Amino acid sequence: MGVQGMTALVAAHRRIYRDVRFRDRRLVVDGCNLLYMLYFDSGLDQNHGGDYATFEVLIEKFIKALRGCRISPYVVLDGGSDYTDKKLPTLTRRAQDRILKAHRAAEGNRPEGVLPQLVQLVFKQTLDRLEVPLAQCYGEADREIAALAREWRCPVLSGDSDFYIFDLPAGLLPLSDFKWDALEQSGSRSYVPCKNYTSSSFCVFFNVRQQLLPTFAALAGNDYVRLPHGSFDWARFAPEGRGATRRLEGLLRWLKGFHQPQEALEAALELMGDMSSERKAELLKALCLGVEEYQLPPCFLQRFFIHGTAPPFPAEVADLVPDWTWLPLTQARLNPGILDLLLLQRMQLTFPVGPAHLPSAHLVSRPLRQVMYGLLLGGGRQVVERDRHGLQLAFIPVQPTFTGGSGQLLLPSLDQVQLSQCLQVLLEALQVTEASLSRLPTQLRLPVAVTCYWLQRAEPPPEEDLLEALLLGLSTGPPPRPPAAPESRRQLDVGVAHSFNQWQSCLKFGIKLNQLLGFPLPEPQISRLYEGTALHQLVHRMRSEERPLGRNRGPSLDLLQSLRAVVQQFQKTASSETQKTAPQPRDDLAPGLQRLILLNEDQEAATEAGCSVGVQEDLGLADLVSVRTRYRTKQRNNRCRNPELSRKEECRGFLWS
Repeated sequence: MGVQGMTALVAAHRRIYRDVRFRDRRLVVDGCNLLYMLYFDSGLDQNHGGDYATFEVLIEKFIKALRGCRISPYVVLDGGSDYTDKKLPTLTRRAQDRILKAHRAAEGNRPEGVLPQLVQLVFKQTLDRLEVPLAQCYGEADREIAALAREWRCPVLSGDSDFYIFDLPAGLLPLSDFKWDALEQSGSRSYVPCKNYTSSSFCVFFNVRQQLLPTFAALAGNDYVRLPHGSFDWARFAPEGRGATRRLEGLLRWLKGFHQPQEALEAALELMGDMSSERKAELLKALCLGVEEYQLPPCFLQRFFIHGTAPPFPAEVADLVPDWTWLPLTQARLNPGILDLLLLQRMQLTFPVGPAHLPSAHLVSRPLRQVMYGLLLGGGRQVVERDRHGLQLAFIPVQPTFTGGSGQLLLPSLDQVQLSQCLQVLLEALQVTEASLSRLPTQLRLPVAVTCYWLQRAEPPPEEDLLEALLLGLSTGPPPRPPAAPESRRQLDVGVAHSFNQWQSCLKFGIKLNQLLGFPLPEPQISRLYEGTALHQLVHRMRSEERPLGRNRGPSLDLLQSLRAVVQQFQKTASSETQKTAPQPRDDLAPGLQRLILLNEDQEAATEAGCSVGVQEDLGLADLVSVRTRYRTKQRNNRCRNPELSRKEECRGFLWS
């Protein structure tokens, strides 16, 4: 939710905090807040589609630091929108703001706080691989996080100002003061130096009753309560010289005279001047709702983390959500966007960096979403997609569609359908055949199928060098990004960015459809597929550098040829005959692809780490990356000495890792 001005208020009075050496305890982590902090505060790319491999390394380092202090993190993520839609005005306002940010980022080639499209999936996949306990809520996670922390009597790690209001026995560890990257020692044991906040300390400092804190938050304004502009100036009650915090300090000073929330709310309405009885009742209802948001629900996440049992769904809408979805939703194996579709018939799309004059990057993936809508809603109900048109938020009605196979499936029993039938539905939606993918490692089949779909539908059609850069990333993992140099600050090529945005949108909704169908294809590791800054730079080098071509080398050459053979069928320039027959892998590659391999080999000679070297050095990730690099080098050597080991790894889907 967020209390307006609360973070600045507490920051202005640092004595409220207590210094702690945190170790040897459970920690409930606000996952969405941690994701934003790790990505935005670490200088990672925002405008080229995401530095996913580097982000993965950063998450690994964070978890390694906690485990080195014997801290047990339990990460909790937000889910879908509130089914009552009480936060809709706030969500609409934020969506419009994100459209403007994405446009400014593209026009000015500077970061504007726009998350790349697949960051959240990378975050979930990395935590899952590291075996970090993770729960995804059905709605907003704040109250569930607070309830779990109260049950376990352990602190919450977050930067969300709502946790300054909740009554948490062990308090809050603000992310801004959690020095996980600067561990200290006490004897032989490591700890995280940090600050601890408790609402009781806040109330003692400002001499206000603790039961009035939710009232304070509602009157201060949050996502659920927006009082009329200029309705009352609380700063008149504040001491002189308080600066930016005068409004909240004045409100706290005024609240000292009250014992119960209801009397304080009614008195506040009287201060706001003359208004009709209807308007007064409306405001009082909104304020009471804002206060109720800080009342903690029963804790169901404890049972999920300990016994793997999904929380019950709210009784008011439980009949609309099949019970087989509850557990995979909580495990984050299903995207929570399906709840918005089932309960609100709405799809909120993201806004990747791009100028307003280009169409939405999500238009190309709409047919995939329409198949998903058909599976979830059947026929007869349309979905409203919240996308952009130019610089304006657009509400676009979209009809569900059905493939030959999806029309036979019913949502209540979708989890019981044979995987072969689900695979047929997925491949029909992507417009590829199982035979065309049969030569590929299983982990690559979904991203290659998505690439084929993208080639057929993208507007404008992707240029050859963009396809070649993507294929190299799919076959070898994303190429390493060179250290920061003047060329990395070059003006963003919005045409390249738009094509890659379309590809990521196709991959994103291809993965969501694959999840809904029960994973008929393995879910690819995003951090192994795409590294935005590196691919943009490689495309530029392919267009600008002239090099003599040499003999292609490398263990991925056969795989690269197979990928090229598959996607060739689906390029818009291909002949109709080629589209009908899957070609055999070729012995030669396109000259542009040969040049790209050579460029990539030059970079790998400088660094074998498959992520952004310049940023890693700034973050102090060199040790972790070097361990990974040595491990990958050892893997390559072992494969050369032991072909049978290589064959077994290919069967497990590790060929391209």
